[in-house]
Amino acid sequence: MAKKKETTKVEEPVVKNVATTIKPSEPRKPKWEIKDRAYYLKDNAKPVSRMIKSANIYWFDEEAGYERELKYCQNQQTCFVDEMKGDQRLSHIIFRSGGLFVPKEKVILQKLLSLYHPDRDKLYYEHKPVQEAGDQLDWLEFQVEALSIAKQLDVDMAEAILRAEVGSKVSKMSSKELRRDLILFARNNPGVFLELVADDNVMLRNFGIKAVEAGIIDLTNNQRDFVWASNGRKLMTVPFDEHPYSALAVWFKTDEGMEIYKNIEKRLG
Repeated sequence: MAKKKETTKVEEPVVKNVATTIKPSEPRKPKWEIKDRAYYLKDNAKPVSRMIKSANIYWFDEEAGYERELKYCQNQQTCFVDEMKGDQRLSHIIFRSGGLFVPKEKVILQKLLSLYHPDRDKLYYEHKPVQEAGDQLDWLEFQVEALSIAKQLDVDMAEAILRAEVGSKVSKMSSKELRRDLILFARNNPGVFLELVADDNVMLRNFGIKAVEAGIIDLTNNQRDFVWASNGRKLMTVPFDEHPYSALAVWFKTDEGMEIYKNIEKRLG
């Protein structure tokens, strides 16, 4: 008989599931920076002294799911009442001449004021030089952009933008007065100025106002209809809750409105 050939069984390597062996890294909580901190009352208020609550205040703990009582006690290592041990010697929190300086050693008071106190950003705020510098830089860049655009605008657009801000008195301004006030407006209110520049209807609103001032069309006393000043014939009705001149600007873009626009344009010269 032929000898049976022996076969050797090759063991397959065990492949471990990498996903089960590697532990997901837990998100790191933001580290509290040890440093001196300053706090100021809002609206630049500077009373001789102003005391804010240091007890009977609460903070909602989202992880715990309930409100936790807060209290500032210099002899405790926490501002949470449910974590305090032994006697609780209540301390006052007093702003003097509108400010409160808290040295880095008083971490508990800093955390109470910076993280948990209900009056934070309502009655007082923490002074953050880096953040304030960033905000100021954004504002300055905004101003530079607005001023650059203001210098390049033609007279008609300048008048339209200023009319939206200061009203009909722009009609009596000289070109230099118009240019001056436009640049001042761009510098002091760059956000509003840039919004008006980007508004497609600002020129049409200005056109409508000029037509009313010239006595070509009228806005009725109830602010509901625009009519021909010569015969009182109605041109358009202002939709409910819309600004009359904004509605008129939109209407000028319709087929009927474009015909009226051309008619008024001829009369304005």
